[in-house]
Amino acid sequence: MKKFWIKKALMILVFGTAAVLLFGWIVMALWNNILAVVVTGVKPLSFLQALGILVLSKILFGGFGGGRGKWRGSAAWKEKMKKRWDAMTPEEREKFKAEWKNRCGGRWSMDPTPEATPGATAD
Repeated sequence: MKKFWIKKALMILVFGTAAVLLFGWIVMALWNNILAVVVTGVKPLSFLQALGILVLSKILFGGFGGGRGKWRGSAAWKEKMKKRWDAMTPEEREKFKAEWKNRCGGRWSMDPTPEATPGATAD
């Protein structure tokens, strides 16, 4: 069993390294063949600079995947919350809604009441 995990770790290391190198080469090739030619004043990149841009874009736009799935609406999280909601009494539900309205200011209400909507009239 231990050999399996060592093999798996080595495969992840090899494929992960290959993926990083491939993406770095793609960034370098696209930059040098498109931006350096089309935009005046843009210099070609070295491979290490392309890897740096790749890491920078991952930091700025992608994060590092910590807690992936927890706050992205995963099916398990939705199911867990549905079970909690179903187990609540109507009074507990109202208390829960009031607490979140207090925390969030009621900005994301899915079904605004006519009183809360500016210019709306009650029929």
